[in-house]
Amino acid sequence: MTNESQSNPNPSHSAAPDHESAPEQASIAPGRAVAGVVVLLVVLAVLGGIGILRRMHSDKVLAETTNELAAPTVIALPPKPGAPVTDLVLPGNVTAYTDSPIYARTSGYLLHWYYDIGARVKKNALLAVIDTPEIDQQLQQAEGDLATAQANANNARIQADRYTDLVKSDAVSRQDTDTFVNLAAATAAAVKAAQANVQRLRELQSFERVYAPFDGVVTARNIDIGQLIDQGAGKELFHMQAIQTLRVYTNVPQLYSQTAKVGAKINLTFPEHPGKTFQGTLVRTAKAIDPASRTLLVEIDVDNRGSELLPGSLAQVHFKTPGAAPTFIVPAAALIFRREGLQLGTVVNGNVAHLVRVIIGEDDGANVQIISGINTSDRVIQDPPDSLIEGEKVAPVSGHNSAGGN
Repeated sequence: MTNESQSNPNPSHSAAPDHESAPEQASIAPGRAVAGVVVLLVVLAVLGGIGILRRMHSDKVLAETTNELAAPTVIALPPKPGAPVTDLVLPGNVTAYTDSPIYARTSGYLLHWYYDIGARVKKNALLAVIDTPEIDQQLQQAEGDLATAQANANNARIQADRYTDLVKSDAVSRQDTDTFVNLAAATAAAVKAAQANVQRLRELQSFERVYAPFDGVVTARNIDIGQLIDQGAGKELFHMQAIQTLRVYTNVPQLYSQTAKVGAKINLTFPEHPGKTFQGTLVRTAKAIDPASRTLLVEIDVDNRGSELLPGSLAQVHFKTPGAAPTFIVPAAALIFRREGLQLGTVVNGNVAHLVRVIIGEDDGANVQIISGINTSDRVIQDPPDSLIEGEKVAPVSGHNSAGGN
């Protein structure tokens, strides 16, 4: 007993602290849990914000990279100066002096044709004959109607004259006389109508024979024997061109429009006649600058009685310029061919594409001579992409200018 009492003199007091600490631990545990959740939420929010910022930065970098890659890289160089222009050479379109399609004026079947392509014919030469049996029958009927109308008119005229004489002696009534006089006038009008119908059919019948309207060459024959021919412009029978004199049309740049004087002698060269020069006469101009191309349309007539030149060919028209005009040399690959006309791409404001309309002179296949449209300060895109448009952003770089001299 003594030992037990000494070891635990007050057992009731020794158990009391255990019962008091239990509520304190229970109250501390939920507080720690809430704090942990808050910390976890804060950590997640920080991580989420960092992720969003990283994603926004990545999107920005991607957009900037995409924009940089979207701008095509081009080589932009100043144009190389060329020799001054003393002889302006322009392309010319050669046409026949008179060019006419020939159509049928009546309907029927082709009976015969007399000239084929390449044949030289004189004015009023018979080209073809059309068989028109319906027109022939209608003409016979119209001639019969005319004869009947003439007989009726003659009888009415005789009766009117007779009654006009008899009414003077009061042998017939005034009313009967007026009736026969009016009948004579009506039948006379019927005769005129019948005559007009006969004349119309005779003219249609005359169109059975197709004649050449001028001296020239048959360049097309689109019919053959036995084909059905309809009147009108639905089917062309022949095509003729007068080639004794040819017209050459060309567009002179506004800068040199004052050199286009009516009556001036102009030299012409053709690729199919190397080393040979033909001379024409400037006969007329449009007397107005085309606002689309800023050029003056001129016509040059050239004698072709020797038939050396062919309509539809391309001529090189040589104009003498009054003063030396500066030119530039650029690679042929720099030219842009679009419906707006011949253009070059240039770079302005550091990285913006600007398309300018140009006029070319000599062209050796690799390089072309620019006589109007650009200046020394321009930076010409050497090999523009097909999709290049006005105002597009580009990435210009320096490169080697491949344009040689002229």
